[in-house]
Amino acid sequence: MRSAVLAALVGAGLALAANCALDDRGEVFAQLPREYPGPADGPMLALPGPADETGQLITVIDPRLRVIGVYHIETATGKIGLRSVRNVHWDLQMTYLNCETPLPREIQALLESR
Repeated sequence: MRSAVLAALVGAGLALAANCALDDRGEVFAQLPREYPGPADGPMLALPGPADETGQLITVIDPRLRVIGVYHIETATGKIGLRSVRNVHWDLQMTYLNCETPLPREIQALLESR
């Protein structure tokens, strides 16, 4: 199953890299997230990221496993490199992080006092 998922990622990445290489008009187009077939129990999401001089970033999200992976695809060679992987399950258990006032607990206290 892992090899099928990896093959799907490689195919999607190569298609996107080829498309970017062929479309060099300098125009900007809105890009919406696309769902690519993933494991039988749910789709994975592949989101194109910013391109730089050397290539394109692709963020792959597995909502079932709550895992995010980031790949870099070199435009010149088509090589795909895994740059980062993170299981966000515990991240999403936090109540807040890097919030400005009023904090969520302060808003909750105000609402509960009514």
